[in-house]
Amino acid sequence: MAIFLNKDSKVIVQGMTGATGMKHTKLMLGDGTNIVGGVNPRKAGTDVDFDGTSIPVFGTVAEAMEKTGADVSVLFVPPAFSKAAVVEAIDAEIPLAVVITEGIAVHDSAAFYAYAKSKGDKTRIIGPNCPGLITPGQSNAGIIPGDITKPGRIGLVSKSGTLTYQMMYELRDIGFSSAVGIGGDPVIGTTHIDALAAFEADPDTDLIVMIGEIGGDAEERAADFIKANVTKPVVGYVAGFTAPEGKTMGHAGAIVSGSSGTAQAKKEALEAAGVKVGKTPTETAKLARELLS
Repeated sequence: MAIFLNKDSKVIVQGMTGATGMKHTKLMLGDGTNIVGGVNPRKAGTDVDFDGTSIPVFGTVAEAMEKTGADVSVLFVPPAFSKAAVVEAIDAEIPLAVVITEGIAVHDSAAFYAYAKSKGDKTRIIGPNCPGLITPGQSNAGIIPGDITKPGRIGLVSKSGTLTYQMMYELRDIGFSSAVGIGGDPVIGTTHIDALAAFEADPDTDLIVMIGEIGGDAEERAADFIKANVTKPVVGYVAGFTAPEGKTMGHAGAIVSGSSGTAQAKKEALEAAGVKVGKTPTETAKLARELLS
């Protein structure tokens, strides 16, 4: 099993013909992802060769879906054009849109998130400013390295890309059912709670690792959800214990105002919900290992 993405997923890449899109399309293909097309209106009707695999380019998401049956889009579109690209994916009613792009204006993210809601939430958005998601051994939609872990029974949801990779590597001997990087911007699509609910429902996920960071109240809300709805063991890590107050730390959403959004407050909320919280990523991995053994 897996959440959101599996071996049957048919993936298109919006922005495939750009330098970043080309690089990561090649890597995703190498991980076994079933990439069925790219989208670029200026290059529609052409094909791109990736080491002997020919991928057609379509003019629109709707055309790509009609011709290929695609149900996932990964977006490598520059920030200025990302809102229009996501809206196009929503209009085409693709079930999953994975927005990798960093630096999208919060106003644009809020606009396409609200637009998806107004259209009945037919398109799940992951991101923006995220590494995407991977179901090891099946499919990889984004920029997560495919060779740092193996299939297993841990579910991972994380705000941070690099901490996603570290946790996958730390627990590589056990492996993961799916790992989802939700992004650290102030406005995102899929949340910790969405992923927690999906892992709770997945019969092949035995334990969940949740990585958060300072800023906002997403982790506190996730703690409330865990307390009320999650029966599986959850291990947590909150990045930013040493972050100075009032400074944005890396992610646009990682800013502490007064006592709100501190790592300590999040840690306490999670522990009150029965989540074991590590002080470092390595300690968090150790806690996960102990619970599974």
